[in-house]
Amino acid sequence: MIVWVNGAFGAGKTTTARELLDLIPNSTLFDPEVIGSALPWLLPAKRLADVDDYQDLAFWRRMVVDTAAALHAEVGGVLIVPMTLLRQDYRDEIFGRLASRRIPVCHVLLAPAETILRERITGREVLDVPDGEQRVRQWSLDHIGPYLTALGEWLAADAYLLDTGALTPREAAERIAEAVRTEAAGVCEIVQTPEPSAETLAAGVLLFDDEDRVLLVDPTYKAGWEFPGGVVEAGEAPADAGVREVAEETGIQLTDRPSLLVIDWESPKPPAYGGIRLLFDGGRIPADAAEHALLPGPELRACRFVSEAEAAALLPQVRYERLRWALRARERGAPLYLEGGVPVG
Repeated sequence: MIVWVNGAFGAGKTTTARELLDLIPNSTLFDPEVIGSALPWLLPAKRLADVDDYQDLAFWRRMVVDTAAALHAEVGGVLIVPMTLLRQDYRDEIFGRLASRRIPVCHVLLAPAETILRERITGREVLDVPDGEQRVRQWSLDHIGPYLTALGEWLAADAYLLDTGALTPREAAERIAEAVRTEAAGVCEIVQTPEPSAETLAAGVLLFDDEDRVLLVDPTYKAGWEFPGGVVEAGEAPADAGVREVAEETGIQLTDRPSLLVIDWESPKPPAYGGIRLLFDGGRIPADAAEHALLPGPELRACRFVSEAEAAALLPQVRYERLRWALRARERGAPLYLEGGVPVG
């Protein structure tokens, strides 16, 4: 298990995490800051200059997961990870990739009042970098706004919330250890399918409203918008997989078997393996169906009906091309074969 100690800069994550080592048996501290400190040795300076925050680097997020998973496999027990995560998509990506490796994450949020945060930040001493005090203070103060926004929108939804304003790090650690022991701080329900090790067969389903707008979903387990659907399991018919995935992701139960619209071959582009992507026509669903979808949930952050033009702005290019030709196939009443989103034959 991983106990992820989240919170704003100045909330006391690192000091609390160190105290937890004495209170949770067989625990090890992993601070992702070590990944950040290694980046100047791993990436070109130009690449680092492109971002204001290392978390915006997909490389950093993958390295955090890979390192945490390797450390967990090496030492076992419980990893204690003090790290601020304020973007929901980054939280979903990191926790989801850990879940795909069968590593459950207990999400703890240290949440002192804003006034206390500001007092702690302004009183903080940073002596190991030139002009470090002022820069770190300003960085931390600048992130209070995004932290409060995240707190109001999503951050507290699945985390064990602990107001540490009147607690010492030891007292906060004692409460967290007890919450983990009693399962009052439960495992975060982030869903992620295991990363593929070969080409995959995936089935998506297009669902339409009365205006012929198509339903897109924003899954927790990958970045960006997508069609309802997923990987076909061993021995499963692709159309059945599409129906199953629609029900699991959205709660919408399709009574009719969907008809095929496109077959698209996605060629391997390392590190992705590619494979066959099928899109089916799930037909029209009641206008209020999307409103009753399972949101927010372990698989979806959001879903909405969009026009073809709106879909072009939301979907990656190859995925949009797949949708575009699926809509043409629906109009003509005959399926199409594509390669990389381009019709063949």
